Amino acid sequence: MASLPNLPSKRTLSRWLTALLLPLLVAGLILVQPEPSHAARGGRIGGGSFRAPSMPRSSGGMRGGYGGGYGGYGGGYRGGGIGFPFLIPIFGFGGGGLFGFLILMSIVGVLVNAVRGGGRGNAALNGSGELAQRPTAAGPVTMLQLQVGLLASAKALQEDLRELAASAQTGSSSGLQRVLQETTLALLRQPELWVYANVETGSVPFASAESTFNRLSMTERSKLRAEVTSNVAGERRTDELSEKSAGEADAANEYIVVTILVASSSRIKLSESISSEQLRESLRILGSTSSTDLMALEVIWQPEGRGDVLSAEEVVTSYPNLQHL
Repeated sequence: MASLPNLPSKRTLSRWLTALLLPLLVAGLILVQPEPSHAARGGRIGGGSFRAPSMPRSSGGMRGGYGGGYGGYGGGYRGGGIGFPFLIPIFGFGGGGLFGFLILMSIVGVLVNAVRGGGRGNAALNGSGELAQRPTAAGPVTMLQLQVGLLASAKALQEDLRELAASAQTGSSSGLQRVLQETTLALLRQPELWVYANVETGSVPFASAESTFNRLSMTERSKLRAEVTSNVAGERRTDELSEKSAGEADAANEYIVVTILVASSSRIKLSESISSEQLRESLRILGSTSSTDLMALEVIWQPEGRGDVLSAEEVVTSYPNLQHL
């Protein structure tokens, strides 16, 4: 009987797959990652916690990987993997831009980690060297990004966001739900000033949700020259120049762009077709997200600061996925 050819082991296949994916990941990020904009300073409100249901949250507030200094940022993107923009619509990710690309990478990263695990599943070695069962992972997490570009005359919106940053309790889920509700309400009160909008959604495995959210947040934050108004995970900071000149900070602005990033344990169905009526409905649905479903939230806006200007050219360069209403 003829002998069977030697087949590569799972460990060898894992090494080959990793060696193939990592260079493609680097190349993909170089090609897709937008250049950061240094046009204007901005503001930021956010917080959250990525804990599995088997690991209940402390009654004192939302503590975990996303709190305080955003622990996930220090280690960078932990998922690994690679995807291509033209594959994104096949998987049902909205927008097809960088947002969908990052979500696809996170899913591929989970698959790579599963291969690296050598088929051991949820088992891990405990202190005595025996296999112990890991806690059961939570279900998929919905990632959502909604962006609105308004005429610069929407100064009341910036003032609303400043006041919200000064008073919001971002260390609790109920406080974050209030931030989301007040932000969507502030946008709903300015429909005549809406010019651009974009909505993108996707779903990622729980294991990669925090790293995906962190990278999406970092991508948007990199578009700001600085954060002069900030309230994140209960820590507030206000730049002195912004505080002294808040009333006159926006006199020369052309546009204001507000980004809302949401991670939810339940599915949020928003229309990704852009029109004023659909944007209005999306803001209403998003603002009604319950505090129990809201895992993480970021509200990022620019400009925010005396003399800062966001021109039409800078909007197109920094936010290429925005569509005219």
